[in-house]
Amino acid sequence: MNDLKLIVMQNIDEIGKEVDDYLKKMNRQEKSYMMDFNSFRFNNGEGKVTINETVRDKDVFILSDVGNYSITYEMHGFKVHMSPDEHFQDIKRCISALSGYARRITIITPLLYQSRQDKRKGKESLDCAIALQELERLNIDHIITFDCHERKVANAIPNLPFENFYPTNIILEELIQKEDIIDNLLVISPDMGAMERARYYADMLSSDVGMFYKRRDLTRIINGKNPIVEHAYMGADVKDKNVIVVDDLIASGSSMIEVGAKLREKGAKKIFFITTFSLFTEGINVFKDAYKKKYFDKLYTTNLTYIPKEFSKYKWMNVVNCSKRIAEIIDYIHEGKSLKKIVHGNDRIIELLNKKK
Repeated sequence: MNDLKLIVMQNIDEIGKEVDDYLKKMNRQEKSYMMDFNSFRFNNGEGKVTINETVRDKDVFILSDVGNYSITYEMHGFKVHMSPDEHFQDIKRCISALSGYARRITIITPLLYQSRQDKRKGKESLDCAIALQELERLNIDHIITFDCHERKVANAIPNLPFENFYPTNIILEELIQKEDIIDNLLVISPDMGAMERARYYADMLSSDVGMFYKRRDLTRIINGKNPIVEHAYMGADVKDKNVIVVDDLIASGSSMIEVGAKLREKGAKKIFFITTFSLFTEGINVFKDAYKKKYFDKLYTTNLTYIPKEFSKYKWMNVVNCSKRIAEIIDYIHEGKSLKKIVHGNDRIIELLNKKK
């Protein structure tokens, strides 16, 4: 493991340190795998990355959370919050600073940059594909992400390894251990796009599955999208059922909360929201209000993108830590081991379910 190195960007510092600790424990090492480097911002907003140690023939993993909006810098006397565009630019600066000396470069960006802009409708930009092709042209060797909004975007880089992992099993382990909801359970997809994910949860939990259909007003665009005018439910009766609503991400959360309100109207017993990424683009108050109105009982999410620490104090918020899984992925890839155990590790879930039953 002496040739393994981690470049942990400031936007993912907490996870990076945990990953480093797990790797040291896994390999019985005392020395940190984290590389010494600096990321600068000039007063006009331009940036620079400098690597302060040798990288020759190293197996380098660059970790970055492009969704972290808490990182700030001074530009022309103003305090500026870094955007996903700037975080992505810093990833490219890191690759450039390595100067081609590394043996292998793997990018780990749990929240894939521009993942929601993955397909083209008319004359609009295709940002996710362009970004992946940029990384390919910089001669990286591997891209790792989690719960990609649309896996088909990997078709933009057919010759570059692109691996999309799911935190489903980690979330399920914690859910099963903490909640008494296994009996009388129903899994719900909040829209057609999340149906495959809902089916997976339903298969693992041996439950029925339902879906909401979002009917949109196609004559108007508000905040870049057609507004939802109705959530129509299709599926089994939810009355007196424990319901799990699953999706890949929550942006403002208004759509998920409306689904919760509809389920409560229909007589659902307990309602749990499950999502990999909680962006809270319009703040946390909408969820605080929804909880008071009993539209949901708990939100299960992950630490794979930035969530303010003060949000974790709410009793309805459960943030599942995925740092160990990232460390395992790095260890397996570095050692050239099969990732099958990580991708298909369902044995633990089955064991926990049997204990509950």
